Amino acid sequence: MRFRRWPRPTAYRETPRKRAAFLRKQHLEREALPLFADAIAARQHGVDEEMARRHVWWDEREHDQRDARARRWREARARLFALPDLLRAKVRGLWRTCPYPADPASFADFLHQIAVGRLDPDRPPWVFHQRSQARITANPATFNEAFRQIGRKLVGGGPDTSPTDELLFCGNLGSGILFLTSRARLIGQNESFYTSSHHRLRDFDVARSDHWVEIDVRGECSESDLSLIEQLAQAANTRPVIVRRIDPLAGQGGQLRAS
Repeated sequence: MRFRRWPRPTAYRETPRKRAAFLRKQHLEREALPLFADAIAARQHGVDEEMARRHVWWDEREHDQRDARARRWREARARLFALPDLLRAKVRGLWRTCPYPADPASFADFLHQIAVGRLDPDRPPWVFHQRSQARITANPATFNEAFRQIGRKLVGGGPDTSPTDELLFCGNLGSGILFLTSRARLIGQNESFYTSSHHRLRDFDVARSDHWVEIDVRGECSESDLSLIEQLAQAANTRPVIVRRIDPLAGQGGQLRAS
């Protein structure tokens, strides 16, 4: 075990500063009650007597502190040996490497943190642990199961148009994290968001048949994952869905997949 030895007892050291501080203390006591200064002075003892008393008190204090420290060590060791064999061996190994001070109070707190579950002996906080594996949805049944919405903003809009929602999703099908951007479009190739008022995309008619959904996929995405995204997105939409892979470095779209 890792225990720090108590320093050897030392004798009380007299210094001129300690003697002057004691005389100053007696002087302040007399000045605090000037009418009773003579009575207070008669009850005060000399500085030599005070130094002799401190020598005796110092030795007693050192002895009491050593006894208290040894008692705390015995109590902490009793708690340690009450643990199961496997856990006790693991705890002893952790105590040798932990950054806590090697004193009984720290050791008792160390055992308490383990007992209440705040310190995991298998994953101590002072040891670096590799990051856990990313959450993967290997065989999703629905689009909502595979991807979680993490953002939303309005795009388009102008003097004669209303903006439409652009949704951002993220998920991991096994090859790495993917980011999907979904937005509704007008089917008319010559139309845009800046059209006349009777062709605007409004919140209440985004499910109409004259709209289609465009989904941009960013991240490491295989052909099979792209097909799966297409199937899940189409199953969740009554409108046609077009999925395309986006190269974030080039800033250009890749292959289009329409349903």
